[in-house]
Amino acid sequence: MATAARYGSRVDAGLLVGCVVLSVIALVLKDEDREPIASALRRSIVAPLVGLQRGAERWRSAWVTSEQRQLAADSVAIRGIKEQAALVENEQLRKIVGLGSRLEWGFIPAEAVHSAAPSEEVVTNMTLTAGSVAGVQRYNPVVAPEGLVGVVQTADPTMSIAILYTSPDFRASAMSADASAFGIVYPHSGRGSAAYMLELRGVPTRVQLKPGTQIYTSGLGGTFPRGITIGTVVSELKTTEPWTRTYLLRPAVSPSRVTTVLVLTAQRVTQGTGNVWGGAVNADSATRRIVAANDSIARQAASIEAQARRAALDSVRRATIDSVRRSLGAGVMPEATDSAAARTPAATPIAPHTPTQRRDTTRARRDSVRPATDAKSPT
Repeated sequence: MATAARYGSRVDAGLLVGCVVLSVIALVLKDEDREPIASALRRSIVAPLVGLQRGAERWRSAWVTSEQRQLAADSVAIRGIKEQAALVENEQLRKIVGLGSRLEWGFIPAEAVHSAAPSEEVVTNMTLTAGSVAGVQRYNPVVAPEGLVGVVQTADPTMSIAILYTSPDFRASAMSADASAFGIVYPHSGRGSAAYMLELRGVPTRVQLKPGTQIYTSGLGGTFPRGITIGTVVSELKTTEPWTRTYLLRPAVSPSRVTTVLVLTAQRVTQGTGNVWGGAVNADSATRRIVAANDSIARQAASIEAQARRAALDSVRRATIDSVRRSLGAGVMPEATDSAAARTPAATPIAPHTPTQRRDTTRARRDSVRPATDAKSPT
């Protein structure tokens, strides 16, 4: 075995010496003599090595090209993500500006930074980039263009902490769009996506809300003004309360999409927000007015129709009585005669007066004149 190893080393040394000798010869030869020898070597002995070198160059070129394409694709994807984020942020800023233009006064704009403990699965508060120096106070409502977000819990000079509607400490007095149902909004006790739902508790049993009904703040309690959108009724929850109902609400605002908010000042809460989020309330009121107007028109039309029906029945009754009395040979009733004369004054021919009738008329005139003459007598 040692002999084989020594033989292998000798062969390697011989090859090395041969390669060195050939290299020296190649360097000494002239260019016109060197090129044919090099071409013959590349076609014969060095051909496999040349093939490997060319393959390695192709693989390296392909790898560099693929890497460049991947970098280009990644840059395009990153640019698209940034553009999409810019579009979303621009849309949110447009909505915030629109909300501010509708409110006109009594609000403080602030950026929202979400914060949550590592052990918490649900975001329950956010940090606002506006504090007491800007006018933020504790218990100021925090709103977004879609509706209610939360309420300020603490206010520092340059920043403040607001609790969201997912916080266990959140409460809000609420009502339906037509003000037929009132209740208190609580965070829903659930996990995952259900933790971001709300519950409307304390609704009277006689009131039943359909899925899709909009729920707004009622303004009771003084914390939130009337008319801020809270959410939409999803379904009724079964509880042990016999006198009240509880409904599951889907919030109008998603906390994960909130980046900019408005903080309403205490004076604006007192004065109210007007028709900023309460378009549905006014629409329902207008609908009720239209329905009431239609009802009054329908009642008036029904009254006119009933009067016409009664007049037609009276006319038929009078005509029937007249025809019956005439068939029996009796005189016509004065009312019927007057009505018939008023309707057809030329329909009944007037018979000529006979002498007997003239004498009766003269006697009647004399009888009627005589008491008047007696009245003028001194006695």
